[in-house]
Amino acid sequence: MVYDIIVLGSGPAGLAAAIAARGRNKSVLVIGNRWQDSPLAKAERVDNYPGLPGRTGPELLEELYEHAAALGTEFVVGKALSLLAWNGFSVTVGSQIYQGESLILAPGVIRTAKFPGEAEYLGRGVSYCATCDGMLYRTKPVAVVGLAPDAPQEANYLKRLGCQVVYVSPNPPQTLDPGIPYVKASKLAVKGEQTVTGLEADGTLLPCAGVFILRRAVAPTDLLPNLATEADTIKVDRNMATNLPGVFAAGDCTGAPLQVAKAVGEGHVAALSACAYLDSK
Repeated sequence: MVYDIIVLGSGPAGLAAAIAARGRNKSVLVIGNRWQDSPLAKAERVDNYPGLPGRTGPELLEELYEHAAALGTEFVVGKALSLLAWNGFSVTVGSQIYQGESLILAPGVIRTAKFPGEAEYLGRGVSYCATCDGMLYRTKPVAVVGLAPDAPQEANYLKRLGCQVVYVSPNPPQTLDPGIPYVKASKLAVKGEQTVTGLEADGTLLPCAGVFILRRAVAPTDLLPNLATEADTIKVDRNMATNLPGVFAAGDCTGAPLQVAKAVGEGHVAALSACAYLDSK
């Protein structure tokens, strides 16, 4: 199925966008974490949401989620690992690919300082997706940088493919295959020539052909390298349109103030703009 709109992010901006788009009878898929994992879900009291003072963060999120679900929004729990912008948008989540005619970015604030060498060797040995790129490194030595809860499972998958895996992270993993060596390290740098040749971990060089950096989320600029940003936020106009056709953004990812009311309003505008874009086609 090709959805009219794919929303990346299941917080207030993403849910508000889904509600508005379903109100215009567009098919919507929301890709993101469970709403219970949103930063807003940790708020014990929200007093600045107009008309609904004193609600808890979980109460607001659950009502937004139930509203979107009741209107027919579809949900996929997971993180977007890669995105192809051609004849619409193809988003990879795990081993599944989802297609949409337009895209709304609502991931919240994703702070991911890159390791030295990471950006330079992206696509030349650095990958964010074991499922997508694992077969390229079959029988070869690879390093998995585990910064996400599911990283041990991804490392196990690479080992089953036949990769020679070493797992690197600041904290010992709980579900890692005992046959995979673990290196405790936090200061990392990707090394290479034309392609990756190793990962430096706290001063020790680990020779490898590939480095899989598995974070909790992939930054929008890594999914869409040509996406325009300003002061580490996604640059949008008053219609919440980015510089890329068919791509809109809303919520904390567009900058301050980082408040629920602003996120909901921007999500609504982004959805209406995405609907207008679809209708114009």
